[in-house]
Amino acid sequence: MILTIDGKTLTLEQIYNFGCNHDIKVSVSKEAWLKVVEGRKVIEKKLENKETIYGVNTGFGLFSTERIDPCHYVELQENLIRSHSVGTGAPLSSSQTRMLMLLRINVLTKGNSGISKETLEKIIKCLNANCLPKVPCQGTVGASGDLAPLSHLALGLMGEGEMLDPCTKTFKNSIDVLNSHNLEPIKLKVKEGLALINGTQFITCIGVEATVRARNIANQADIVSALTLDVLKGTTSAFDAQIHNARPHIGQILVAERLRSLLHSKNNPSEISISHQKCGRVQDSYSMRCIPQVHGIVHDTIKFVEIVLKTECNSATDNPMIFAETGDIISGGNFHGEYPAKVLDYLAIGIHEIASISERRLERLMNPNLNNGLPAFLVKNGGLNSGFMIAHCTAASLVSENKVLTHPSSVDSISTSGGKEDHVSMGGFASRKALQVVEHVEKVIAIELLCACQALDLLRPLTTTKKLEDVYKLVRKYVKPYDKDRYMHKDIEKVTELLRKNMIWEVADI
Repeated sequence: MILTIDGKTLTLEQIYNFGCNHDIKVSVSKEAWLKVVEGRKVIEKKLENKETIYGVNTGFGLFSTERIDPCHYVELQENLIRSHSVGTGAPLSSSQTRMLMLLRINVLTKGNSGISKETLEKIIKCLNANCLPKVPCQGTVGASGDLAPLSHLALGLMGEGEMLDPCTKTFKNSIDVLNSHNLEPIKLKVKEGLALINGTQFITCIGVEATVRARNIANQADIVSALTLDVLKGTTSAFDAQIHNARPHIGQILVAERLRSLLHSKNNPSEISISHQKCGRVQDSYSMRCIPQVHGIVHDTIKFVEIVLKTECNSATDNPMIFAETGDIISGGNFHGEYPAKVLDYLAIGIHEIASISERRLERLMNPNLNNGLPAFLVKNGGLNSGFMIAHCTAASLVSENKVLTHPSSVDSISTSGGKEDHVSMGGFASRKALQVVEHVEKVIAIELLCACQALDLLRPLTTTKKLEDVYKLVRKYVKPYDKDRYMHKDIEKVTELLRKNMIWEVADI
């Protein structure tokens, strides 16, 4: 399996799948290789003409006025990588590091960085062998790109620092891993250290994972909420197309349409729904009645984030930038992480609502005063058994944590680099906490799905609609019903994994 990149057409789905599937290899299009070669020629010509080029024959940041002697040009690049490898915190997962390397290679193929063909080829060989440098997750302020994490990436490629051995799945000295896989460490040429670390690829790679997983869990939350509504004997009237066409937000209309396709109709009957058609209740609580309105804006938010991140993934984010067509080398600020930082804060705020409203539906499933005849905490012999009492508490705690995590990090800034970098995005933290919020949402929806399936068991022999019965059957393939209290943690993990693999979406087939 080969993913051919050209610097301009990568999709979020391709990036995420590349991270997850370690068998996929990367190659570069012929057109992109030509751009790489032409971009490198500009650097070499400028040097021949003894022109001043930032980061090539000058220092960096506040030291940009310091001229560098030609005999130290390579040392300058090596010093840059070593001095900037100051990250801290847990290392990125192997999947995240693969995405990070893919994104950096994609940017380099645009020809605006000045990387040499020889160096880029070595990086690609390293990635295709799954020899992945150890990259700590903390240390970037998202100003002049993700300098610290990308420096760790470059350091490993140089044969320094640590690298994941694909055979033992452990971190070892980078040079030992490279040697054992017959790979050559890169030897930096002028400009190449700077070319490897200027950019927003750390923010973006974590953001891609957060966004794809957010989309998957938001889609599946529509399905889970439909099952909950049916077992709580809710009404489907609130999802009538006339209501949503009168307020034609794209996401709202989409969710209402999905709910209509999943819930009771003449062509898709639910015995549960038929059983209470003459109950006289005309409307439900907001957590049931307003699912299209709340879930809808989340879908619209995710689509907006996807648009911004796709542009970012295929953008040149270096400084200075090289333009082979004109022969210009121009300093600018494309490395600034404000774009991905802002939308990832927005993503966290949006996706949080999926868990927030889910927890309110969980309350209704638990509470005998609200659940239309179901036993308290969805268990027989209550008192002797506690049922889902504390599973609801777990969901509530995750929702509460998300309320703190959704505080936007990109509203903060702190001056660094002697005042040269005096406004920063804090995008690294925006991406990491967005992903953490998504992980919490996945677990809350998993708990709601477990509870909805348990409620369905308690309503037997009545059945729900065919598509929702298919969802139930998938869950019961991995988790048996609760006749009495048992160890529940593993069940939550199993259902969370079903959601992460998007299996609920696939089986519902909507």
